[in-house]
Formats: sequence, C-alpha cells, structure tokens
Amino acid sequence: MHDLTGFQRDLLYTIAGLDEPKGLAIKDELEDYYQKEIHHGRLYPNLDTLVDKGLVEKGQMDRRTNFYTLTRRGRREIGDRGEWQAQYIDTSA
Repeated sequence: MHDLTGFQRDLLYTIAGLDEPKGLAIKDELEDYYQKEIHHGRLYPNLDTLVDKGLVEKGQMDRRTNFYTLTRRGRREIGDRGEWQAQYIDTSA
C-alpha cells in the first residue's frame, strides 16, 4: 500500500465500507468526503490501477455497470496500514 496515492487509499477504504459498490456510488461517497466533484477521468483510471495491483476486483452487473470489491490482499493491506498508523497515534489523549 506504500506505493498508492492518498486518493487510491481513499478508494480502497470506500470500497471496503460499501457492499459491492458501483463506480458512481464510490464517486458520490468521495465527493461527499472531499466536498468537490470527482471527475470520471480521475476515478476510473485509479480504480483500474487498484485492479491491476490485485487489491480490487471488478465485476460486471450489466453491460454498462461494473461493481468493485476488495480482494483478500486488499483487505490485508488495509489491516496492515491500520496497524502501522496505530503505532503513531496516541489514543489515550
């Protein structure tokens, strides 16, 4: 996960939090978070990168609509990232 952009990591977390989301559902979630429009030209190439890296699987709902799910590796990478972050965060404050 160290070689992903922040946007790509946010895509992973968003996909993890939704049930087989379509691209537009992911786009809507990220637009709410970023509070600005996410263009298709940014979204779909980054989703494809995550698929190519083996972190996300892309399935087909119909001829025009794809859905996305995390692979086992994608879930493991998120867990590892969480453990790495936790060592730097003092939750007792």
